[in-house]
Amino acid sequence: MKLLRQPPRKARIEIIPMIDTVFFLLVFFMMASLSMTVYRGLPVTLPKAASGQHEVSENAALTVTQGGALFLNKQSIAWGALPNRLTALVATNPELTVIINADEDVPHGRIVEAMDAARGAGVGRLAIAVKPSGTRR
Repeated sequence: MKLLRQPPRKARIEIIPMIDTVFFLLVFFMMASLSMTVYRGLPVTLPKAASGQHEVSENAALTVTQGGALFLNKQSIAWGALPNRLTALVATNPELTVIINADEDVPHGRIVEAMDAARGAGVGRLAIAVKPSGTRR
């Protein structure tokens, strides 16, 4: 008597578990990279604005405290030395964005002074940090 041999089953690769695993790794690395961002400013009370956004590109934080002290990336700096320091930063990164973090009680003239020094140093991109108020007009 002759036995009939069944053809061997072909191996299948299940793709659904692989997609789940890759998606999980993608989400994990996205969250891990977001938690490694560096905040270079000092804590001040920011004014609120309805059009506030989060900035994620490479930038320099220019902080003006309530007392009028000036900090560049958490380092104290004199107002007269600001243009030279910003010129050096622009030389290393021409696409540098300077974010001005000023306390809401700082006089407007001091903020304009900081913006003018940044523009004079060759900074092409300026932003003023605010807290989103949650309401749009």
